Amino acid sequence: MSAAPELALANIGVAITRPINQAKKLTQLIQNAGGNVIAFPLIEITALDDYSAFEQVIADINSYDWILFISSNAVENSLPRLIKQGIPKQLKFAAIGPTTAKSLQAFGIDEVLIPQDRFDSESLLSLPAMQNMQGGKVMIVRGIGGRDVLANTLSERGAQITFAECYQRVNPQTNCQVLEQAYNNGKLHAIVVTSSEAMRYLLAMAGESDWLKQITICVNHARVAEQPLKMGLKVKSVNASGDAAMLAILTDV
Repeated sequence: MSAAPELALANIGVAITRPINQAKKLTQLIQNAGGNVIAFPLIEITALDDYSAFEQVIADINSYDWILFISSNAVENSLPRLIKQGIPKQLKFAAIGPTTAKSLQAFGIDEVLIPQDRFDSESLLSLPAMQNMQGGKVMIVRGIGGRDVLANTLSERGAQITFAECYQRVNPQTNCQVLEQAYNNGKLHAIVVTSSEAMRYLLAMAGESDWLKQITICVNHARVAEQPLKMGLKVKSVNASGDAAMLAILTDV
């Protein structure tokens, strides 16, 4: 007898590698479907020890045409300082997706350019407003060491790019013993990984482990799937954005 739809994940163990505060909704969805969640954050978002470089960058905010936000973390770690500095009325805002745009709305910024389908740098770059950037000044607000796709492409299109880095990411884990033990006890069946950085941490710690070869790694983007697929690991990718899409592929691990 098959499980009822609301218990589609009965007896299924899922590790979520997102930062704790970003995993709450998916955790609730999995638990509502009868699944067991193992919190295993591979990225921890922390404030910078020193914001002097960031504040030096935003001091010139009046000369910029666009300000682009890579994530909600970028919004939350920058807007209080940007508001204190003063945001010029002519400045145009763009965000990587609706979640980031919603974070901006919480600070009173409602007009935000976002992609409509997939929510990544490439989709943002495909928008008409991002095509002719000749002579434009663009500030990209991000964490230390983010991807350079946005900057490189906009620079090729004629824009002058400046990074405003306002937070840092660290790996709080030193090994994967918790996951290995859960697998050995029959309590781990899938791992959710939603960033290339988290994937690198996971593979660095457990990439050659036999237990990892038996687990399904569920990802939110083809880019995140590239390395584990090269290693012959089992990977499932969502075909839509959002936690509901992730839940859907978890029901078939």
